[in-house]
Order: sequence, then structure tokens, then C-alpha cells
Amino acid sequence: MTTTSAGVAPKTGTTGRVRVQKFGAFLAGMVMPNIAIFIAWGFITAFFIQTGWTPVGVLGGFGTTDGVANPGVVGPILTYLIPLAIAIQGGRMIYDIRGAVVGSIFTMGVILGSDSTMILGAMICGPLGAYLVKQMDRLWDGKIKPGFEMLVNNYSAGILGFGLFMAGFFWLSKLFSVIVTGLGNAVEFLVNHSLLPLASLFIEPAKIFFLNNAINHGVLDQLGAQQVKESGKSILFLLEANPGPGLGILLAFTFFGVGVARSTAPGAIIIQFFGGIHEIYFPFVLQKPILFIAVILGGATGVATNVAFKSGLTGPASPGSIIAVLANTSRDSYVGVILSVILSAAVSGVVASFFLITTRKRDLANADAGDMSAAFAKMQASKGRDANAATAGLFAGASAPATAEEAEATIPAEVPGSGAGTTTATRVENIVFACDAGMGSSAMGASVLRNKIKKAGIEGVTVVNKAIANLSGDEDLIITQQQLTDRAKSMNPTAQHVSVDNFMNAPQYDEVVEQLSHQQ
Repeated sequence: MTTTSAGVAPKTGTTGRVRVQKFGAFLAGMVMPNIAIFIAWGFITAFFIQTGWTPVGVLGGFGTTDGVANPGVVGPILTYLIPLAIAIQGGRMIYDIRGAVVGSIFTMGVILGSDSTMILGAMICGPLGAYLVKQMDRLWDGKIKPGFEMLVNNYSAGILGFGLFMAGFFWLSKLFSVIVTGLGNAVEFLVNHSLLPLASLFIEPAKIFFLNNAINHGVLDQLGAQQVKESGKSILFLLEANPGPGLGILLAFTFFGVGVARSTAPGAIIIQFFGGIHEIYFPFVLQKPILFIAVILGGATGVATNVAFKSGLTGPASPGSIIAVLANTSRDSYVGVILSVILSAAVSGVVASFFLITTRKRDLANADAGDMSAAFAKMQASKGRDANAATAGLFAGASAPATAEEAEATIPAEVPGSGAGTTTATRVENIVFACDAGMGSSAMGASVLRNKIKKAGIEGVTVVNKAIANLSGDEDLIITQQQLTDRAKSMNPTAQHVSVDNFMNAPQYDEVVEQLSHQQ
């Protein structure tokens, strides 16, 4: 089993990449736990607004009741519930419940001081308020006389919250309104001048690297939600979630790829198109960077189709499965949305097929199929996290360190009965799979190991999955993808750390089970 030494420092060349990873992971950490609210709100919008499936004035916000205009619930949910939920989650990530409380007070000031939707404001004010109360508490940490702790804690947070509320209401709300209005006007300009497809020049490459969370949750969700409030749907929810470009790439490899790429593409189609795990096709593009042209053209085609048909979704499609896309499609947009998926897949597939056919002889001669493992490792390095357990299961061959430096940074240790294992200084009872968001791939990895432990008849060991940011320090053994091990160790340096290349079928799991069996 592979562990990394606690004394190994991250290479300086990765500092910038790690910072961007952390930023994207932090945004995802605020929004992803609240996606269910977006989905529920999307359904309420799709069914009950005036142009919805089953219009209901008191819910959709149209018409009158007893001579009084119906305010509806669509606007209040977007104005209050969604921003506050994001702010609470962001504050909790910084300073637990106390941070969540102060962050929500700060955010409420911004919400009430502006006519714009303050999702962006919540993503800033929630964590910022939590950070400020955390720094304030440090000023008198250990200096409060016994019996006065509750008084000081409550009033200090209340006074700080009061000040932040005033600042948010009178000043920051105006700043965020200008930013949101400016972004909205920019999008409107692109739509009115049929330039929105150009966004694919940035969005499609960003998806394959590491900026999709920052783009999707930092910008598109905010602007898309505002458009839904105004018109009942938004094209912006389709810019990143369209599964068509990835489907086209995988179809091209299915028919014209070589070796392992061709054999794995059909299975990847099911995972990507129906499961919504777009990361599955990233290694195929990274294997041949010229295929960036294919995904950009495919994405632009899908956007152009939606612009032409004026189609959109009522809420974010997360994950980007065709099922989620259709479930959130506006009542009048099914033709445009379905055509956008078909045409984007067709364009990316045709362009990718052209490049694959023209290089087929060279690929066969150079045994190019063997590059898939390297492409997968490259993707993991660029994204800085596990791509996905399903992805890893298809490309299980990428198991060697990507560089000599990484090989030197891995230090094997003995496990009883195993040639290469992990340290056994402490009894292992709490095993955690950790990734960026702590939801998708780590959950599947935990399920795999949990089943192995159950089959081995081992009891008294818990296996859970968490986001790295939520590691508490009481974990006995932490399993992460190689690129994330340094971050996990900074959260809990005393635990055993196991680095794997994939969460789905890593050989280290059998060694973990063997270690556990020796401590029974």
C-alpha cells in the first residue's frame, strides 16, 4: 500500500494549481449541498408559474386573491432561502455553527439592501462573516473569566453581526447589485447579438481542466436563477451541463478509436450520458489535445441551437445527465433542448471522428492506446482531485506515479502479511474516503471498501466519505487520490494516509482489509 510521508512538502510548481483547486472546491462545497433547493425551486417554477404546466396564482405569483396581488413563492425562495442556505453552508465551512450564524446575518443585510438576487453576495458574505467572527474570537481566547463565556460569545457575535448587517445593507448590497447587473447585461448583449456560443471557447476547455465549479456555481447559477425569476427559464443552465459534446467524443472513439480507448468508450457513454458524470470523457480529450476543437465546436453548436429556439431550463441540471436536463427543461423548450444535445453530439462526434481517422495509422503504429493511463493521470493532475470512481474503474491502468519526484515522495511501509503496506502504529476503526466535494466518487469508493470489509467478516470499523475540508482530525485512516493527499494530511497529519489512483478498484483496498484482519 502506498502512503506519503508527513514530511513531504508539496512541489512549488503546484502551488498555483492547488490554490485554484481549493477555490473551485470551496465554491462547490457551498453550492453542492444545496442543489436540492435549486431542484425543488425549479420544479415549483416549472409547474406553478403562469406559463408552467399547472399554473397556480398563489404559488406562481400572478393574479390576485381577494383583491390582493399574489406574491407567489418562486421569488421569495430565490431571494431569501437559496442565498441564506448558501451563506450558512459557507459560514459553517469556515467556522462551524458560529460562523454560519454571523455569515447569515451579514448576508441578510445584503439581500434586503438590494433588488437583485444575492447568490453571489451570499457566496462572499457568508464565508467573510464567518472569518471575521473567527478572528474576533481569537482576540480574547482564554481571557474570559469563568461564568461570562456565554455572555461574551453571544453579545460579541451579535454586535459584529449588527455591524456587518449595516455594512451589507447600505454599502455592499449596492456593489453586488452593480456586479450582478453588469454580468446580466453582458449576457443579454451576447444573447441579443447571437454571440453566446462564443462562451464555449472558454467553458468547454475549462470543464476538462479545473474551472468548471468556479464558472458553474460562481457565475452561471447566479445569473441563471435571476433569468428564471424574470422569464421562467434560463439558457445559462445549459452552457456547462449539455451532455452532447462529451457524447460525441465517446461515440467517435467507439467507432474509430484504437485499443483500450475504443474498448472503454461504450461503457463510458452510459456513465456520461445517463449518469451525468462528464469527467468520464476528459481523458479521451487529453489523450489527443486536438479534440479540444471538437468539444468547443460541439458546445457552441448546442448553445447556438438553444439561442435559436429560445430554450432553457428552470433550474440547474446537476449532475449533467440527460435525465436531469430533461427533468428541468421548461415546458416550451423540449424541442430546442433535445435538438441542442443531438446536434452538439453530432458536431463533436464528426469533428473528433475526422481527427481519429486521419491519425489512426499512426496511433496503431505507436500503440497509442497505451496512452490512456497517462491521459487519465494527466487529467487527475490538472483537476487536482479524483476524476470520478466510475472514470477510475474504466482507466484502472494509471497506477504509477506521474513523475520521478512523485515516486520519491511515496514511502511504502510494512503491513503484517503484505509485501507493501501502510503503517500500523494505531488501531484503525474510522476510515474516511476524502475528495473535493465528499459526495460522488468518494461515496462509491467507500461503498466498495465497505463491501470488502463486510465480506471479510470484520466488525467494529466504520467507512464513510467526506470532503477534505470537513476532515475533523479523529480519522484513523484516510484514503485520497494522489493529488489530494497533501491537502488531506494538512487537515489530519496524525492519521494513516493511503494514496490511490482511483476510488473504484484500487489494489490498496485488499491490503487495508488485510491490515484490519490482523488487528481483530
